[in-house]
Amino acid sequence: MHGSGPNDRDETYGPNKPFKDIAWGLASRGIVVLRYEKRTKQYPEESATIQNFTVEDETIADAVAGVNFLNASSVVDHSRIFVLGHSLGGMVAPRLALQNDCISGLIILAGPTRHLEDLILEQSRYLVNQSGLNQSARLAELERLVLKVKNLDINESEYVLGTPKSYWVDLATYDPVETAQSLGIPLLILQGMRDYQVTMTDFARWNETFSGTVSVTLKTYPSLNHFFIAGSGTPTDAEYLIEGHVAEDVIADIASWIHHQ
Repeated sequence: MHGSGPNDRDETYGPNKPFKDIAWGLASRGIVVLRYEKRTKQYPEESATIQNFTVEDETIADAVAGVNFLNASSVVDHSRIFVLGHSLGGMVAPRLALQNDCISGLIILAGPTRHLEDLILEQSRYLVNQSGLNQSARLAELERLVLKVKNLDINESEYVLGTPKSYWVDLATYDPVETAQSLGIPLLILQGMRDYQVTMTDFARWNETFSGTVSVTLKTYPSLNHFFIAGSGTPTDAEYLIEGHVAEDVIADIASWIHHQ
């Protein structure tokens, strides 16, 4: 399950293709992988016309269809279907599992535990601070928009932070950690410590909730960024434009966890 935005099946960003790396890595270890274009990538015009658009339309419905497709396939072990979600995909993966009892476990990569509007503001403040530029007016406008989302002070025809009111209303009451707690299925939760988009603040809540839970595995990687690609120094968005690959130990950890379920 993809992160925010209109992603292709590789989750391409610049020269990097994290989902392709993971898919090849898992397939080479005997694990069937299904990936697909996100609906907002493949059908942008049609997606824009959906009434009362929510994360269900953006992400979850197609993931449900993907699970059902695998469950109907003769080359898949139907008792061992796992869903891997990155960023937004990791955040809403527990909600998907509530809707489909074919799912045997979830793999959550950089899964936010806070509201998306809070992350957007935090990321923007971070990048502004790193740039050294005076962008106080831009930040003030962003803070105004985030407050509109918080208060759901949005007109029915208005888009705030790129999405309509229905999207924010839907997410306002969703808690990924509480939802994950209610599932009773194995979880693998991974986090790069150089991730400035979904940070150790988010991981801390996963860890506080599930540390000591036998069916939940949590792991952090000191040198990895939001795409689980290694880097050094202060992380910025510029490093996303440098070609790299998902760290091999991440893929090995995912494969090992799947094989032991």
